[in-house]
Amino acid sequence: MGSLFIPNRSAATKTRTRTGAQVLPQSGMCVICLDGCPGFCEIGTSAMRGPETIYPQPFGEMTAGAQKDYPVDYSHFNISGTIASHHQKEYEMFTNVNLETRLGRDDGLKLKLPLICTGLGSTQIAQKHFEDIGVGAAICGTGIVIGENVVGMDEKSKFDSNHKVTECKELIRRFKSFKDNQKDGYGFIAIQANPEDWRLGVLEYSMNKLGSDAVELKWGQGAKNIGGEVKIYTLEKAKMLKKRGYIVIPDPDDNITQEAFKKGAIEGFERHTRIGAISDFLPKAMDDFCQSVEHLRGAGAKYVFLKTGAYRPSDLARAIKFCSIAKVDVLTIDGAGGGTGMSPWRMMNEWGVPTVYIAAMTYEYCDRLAKRGEYVPDIILAGGLTSEDHIYKSFALAAPYVKAVGMSRSTICAVMVGNTNGEAIKKGKIPKPAAEYGDSVDKIFYYSTKVNKEFGKVGPGALGMYSYYQRMAMGLRQIMAGSRRFELSSIGRNDIFALTREAADVTGINYIMDWEKEASASILDA
Repeated sequence: MGSLFIPNRSAATKTRTRTGAQVLPQSGMCVICLDGCPGFCEIGTSAMRGPETIYPQPFGEMTAGAQKDYPVDYSHFNISGTIASHHQKEYEMFTNVNLETRLGRDDGLKLKLPLICTGLGSTQIAQKHFEDIGVGAAICGTGIVIGENVVGMDEKSKFDSNHKVTECKELIRRFKSFKDNQKDGYGFIAIQANPEDWRLGVLEYSMNKLGSDAVELKWGQGAKNIGGEVKIYTLEKAKMLKKRGYIVIPDPDDNITQEAFKKGAIEGFERHTRIGAISDFLPKAMDDFCQSVEHLRGAGAKYVFLKTGAYRPSDLARAIKFCSIAKVDVLTIDGAGGGTGMSPWRMMNEWGVPTVYIAAMTYEYCDRLAKRGEYVPDIILAGGLTSEDHIYKSFALAAPYVKAVGMSRSTICAVMVGNTNGEAIKKGKIPKPAAEYGDSVDKIFYYSTKVNKEFGKVGPGALGMYSYYQRMAMGLRQIMAGSRRFELSSIGRNDIFALTREAADVTGINYIMDWEKEASASILDA
C-alpha cells in the first residue's frame, strides 16, 4: 500500500524531490536535505507560497483525485461469467441488454444509462464546461446535479430584502443547457445545497422558478471533509463574497492583505464555506432532518436526495437511517479516492472511507433495514469510478440497493478533451491523438453524425461526453451478457468474486478458492 503516493512530492502540487526516488518513506523528504536547495518539494514550495501549496495546481484549471493505493480496491474483484443460464431469445445478443434504471420512490426518474454526474458547483472548471455537460447528460438520458455555491459566486445574482435569491443568470444557463435538450423524459437535473445555499434560498428558487427535477441536501463528499473552496483573483470579488457572508482568506478588507495583493505576493484569495454539521443527539438530529425534508416537499420538491461523504461508519448509518425515516428518494454515497477540482491534496489522500469499504458498509446497513421491512432509499455509489466494470462491480457490491453510479471527474475529463480538440480543429492545429482519426469534427468524433441527426448540432464537449458514455454502455452490455445478466436489477453479489482473502473479509464477497465448492463437488459426483 502507498506505493503510488509518496508524501512531499506530486504532479498534483507541481513539486518533486531533489534526490528522485531516494526519499524517506514516511516523510517523503530527501535522504539528504541539502542546504542550498531552492525548494523543489512541497516543504520547500510551502516555504515560499504557504497555504497555496495545500491545493492541487494549477488551481481552477484541472481536476484531481487521490493518488493513494488503498489495501482493497475495485481491481481486487473479478466479474463472474457462466455458460449455464435460462434467458429469453431476444437476449442472445449483448446489444439487447437493457441498461435503463429508475430512481425515486415512484420510480419516476428514468435514466437510459445508470450514470449521474454529481455535484458540479462553483469551481472554474465546472463553470467553464457545465453547458456541455448539461447538454451531454440530456442527450445521454442520464442525471446531473448542480453543486454548491453557484448563486453566491455569481456577481450578477439578485436578492430580495431577506437576502433570498430572486435571479441567478448562471443557474438559468445551467438548467437551460439540460432542459432545452432533454428527450422523451429521460434523465434529470437536480441541485444540491450547503449551508450557504440554504441561507440564500437556492433550492426554493431552483424548484419554483427553474424547474429542478430534484433537490439534494448535502452532508459532504468523498474528496474532503470541509466546505467547498475556490480561488478568487480580484480584490473586488473577494470583498463582494465576504459581504455575502462567505469566509474569504486572507481578509480582503485588511490593509496589509491589500498591500501584499497589489505587490503580487498574494496572487489571489480563497473562498470557503461553513462546515455543515448535525446534532450529535440522535433524536434531535433525526427530527431536524425530517423537518428539512418536509420543508422541501412543502416548497414543491417532488424528489429529495441526500449526498453524504466518506465519514465514519456511524455517520453512514445516520445517513441511511435518516433517509429511511424521512422517505428520502435517493442517497448518494461518495467514497474517498475520487475528487474534482478543489480539494486539499493531503486531505484527499489521507481522510475518509475508500469506495470499496463504504460500499461494503452500505450493503450491510441497507440489508439490516430491509430485513426488518423498513424503507431503503435508492443508492447512488460514487468515488473514483471511471469505467463499465466499475459500474458492474458497484451494483454487485451493494446489490440490490445500488440503482446508479456517480462519475464526475471522468465526465469532466471527456468534456475537456472534446472541447480541447474542438478548438484545435477550428485553428487547424490538431493534436496527434486526434489527428490520426482525421481533420474535422465529423471524422474525429465517432458519434458526430448520429448525434447531429438525432439531437441537432451540439458542441464538441457534449460529443466527448456522449462518446465516453456510449463506450461505457457498450462495454457494460458486453460484461452483463457474459454474466448472463440482461437487466441491471438482476446483478447480484454472487456475480463478482474476491481475488484476495482481505477483499473477501472486507466485503463479504466470496473468495474465489472457497466459492461454489459444494456446487462443483455435486457436479463432479453426479
